[in-house]
Amino acid sequence: MDPVARDNAESESAFSHPAVAPDASLPYGGHPDQVVDFYRPRNGAERTPLVVLVHGGAWRAPYDRTHVSPFADFLARRGLAVASVEYRRGRELPRQGGEGPVAGRWPDTFDDIAAVLDALPALAARALPGADPGRTVLTGHSAGGQLVLWAAARHVLPAGSPWRLPAPPALRGVVALAPVADFALAVERDVCGGAVRQLLGASGGGSGEGEGEETFAERSARTDPAALLPTGIATVVVQGREDIVVPYGLAESFVDTAALAGETVGLTLLEDVGHFPLIDPAADACAVVAEEIAQLAW
Repeated sequence: MDPVARDNAESESAFSHPAVAPDASLPYGGHPDQVVDFYRPRNGAERTPLVVLVHGGAWRAPYDRTHVSPFADFLARRGLAVASVEYRRGRELPRQGGEGPVAGRWPDTFDDIAAVLDALPALAARALPGADPGRTVLTGHSAGGQLVLWAAARHVLPAGSPWRLPAPPALRGVVALAPVADFALAVERDVCGGAVRQLLGASGGGSGEGEGEETFAERSARTDPAALLPTGIATVVVQGREDIVVPYGLAESFVDTAALAGETVGLTLLEDVGHFPLIDPAADACAVVAEEIAQLAW
């Protein structure tokens, strides 16, 4: 099948499901985007694993957590408690030249991911009293995959970083779905239309330098998953070989970089699969994702 036609068909299927309302929603801050949706296990089980889900969408404002609500419900129907995270993304302002919304907010996007994970144990105790925080798995798709890989690496951030944790987070592991896991390669291949440079607040020309502003390289060193290895956290990447949104080469590069750092990262490479089936409850790939999550969680 033509790659573009495949991607169009897969995205149409993934976005065709009606949104699923959460069982509860709680804020973790004062901004409207600082909120978490909670989905209780549909089988009513107690002491179930907690899956923290971070949506993708190139860190851009038009794509919010609504589009992964059917996926969250899919996981809940398989007996998992789910916390679906919203976070601040690119402002609703067009880029110069009218090319569309900007990706991400520096440093707000990372502030939010750090804040929500720090707040989640208390929030989940209120919204999902049957969930077991000792069996927490992070999962995220695309840009959300980058964010969960970063969240699991906060303990290896440089001393003095406001996001740094003094010890590894209490996680069973991370399942990153087609993640933007290597910033240098993503920039080289212009993944998501220059989204990585926008996320880090760097100008399109290169360094991102300005009065009192850090360089792109400095910011990337603290946010690029490939630069924050090893983490000591069990990690699996699930990737479609036919993905033209986030090409599978980024996942392979991340896995190879981890190996050079002395860490084994699992890679589940799905044949004849693109970007969106990983979060599409109607696709076989989504069941593979759920199984990868369950293997870490249980």
